[in-house]
Amino acid sequence: MKSLRALVCLLTVVGWTLLLLPVQIGALLFQLPLARTLPGFYHRGVCRILGLRIETIGKRHDKSATLFTVNHSSWLDIIVLSSVIPGSFVAKQEVASWPGIGLLAKLQRSVFIVRKAHHSIRHRNEMIARLELGDNLILFPEGTSSNGHQVLPFKSSFLGVAERPINGAPLTVQPVSVAYTKLGNLPLGRHMRPFFAWYGDMQLGIHLWKAVGLGPVTVVVQFHPIVTIGSADTRKTLAKHCEGLVKKGLAEALTGRKHSFSHKQHQLVDRQASA
Repeated sequence: MKSLRALVCLLTVVGWTLLLLPVQIGALLFQLPLARTLPGFYHRGVCRILGLRIETIGKRHDKSATLFTVNHSSWLDIIVLSSVIPGSFVAKQEVASWPGIGLLAKLQRSVFIVRKAHHSIRHRNEMIARLELGDNLILFPEGTSSNGHQVLPFKSSFLGVAERPINGAPLTVQPVSVAYTKLGNLPLGRHMRPFFAWYGDMQLGIHLWKAVGLGPVTVVVQFHPIVTIGSADTRKTLAKHCEGLVKKGLAEALTGRKHSFSHKQHQLVDRQASA
């Protein structure tokens, strides 16, 4: 039964992809606004096909040129986040060469980076250019995927872009937590989460087949208060602040505790001055 479900879901996703693929290619070639919005529509369809039930908490910053910093535990994160955030991902260069996935990443206008120090300035400038055009960017500051139970340290080097103004104003950053909480109507315990968290040396094809065959899964996406970096702050203080909020959101979602959210915008220098 699980294998049948996986087969039907994956074949349906392939059909859905082939249907919209030429539309996105055409939108990109003719530089149509549709090129920014179609990926969200596509991924919402994929969520329905795969049975991903997304619960959102908090308010997504709805103005353009926002950097979303998110914890990363699964290939499913891409589908989930794309369905609720209109934006492009910042991905490692290797993704561009992955069969199928690389093409989809390019069609979503992903920014591909080489994680080496001597490339950092060029990649930061690429991100700044995209943000100044009004694009939203989605970044995984951990630099790799985790086991879904915890948040790995946010690497401040990925947040160097926030130290530069965007169109004359501080960059708006919004931390986001993603947690896989239920399988069907039952809590997704620690022993089952590896079926959805993809990390370490897990093989993508096998992991994808097992995850899709298990059935509907609930994913909690929490949008935390937006933050801008103050003149007395650095990317390190920003990384620590975002990491703390994302950790809190993940813990709340996994334990079922009450979520707290404020729409208030923070500036790091203001928070430190009042401490």
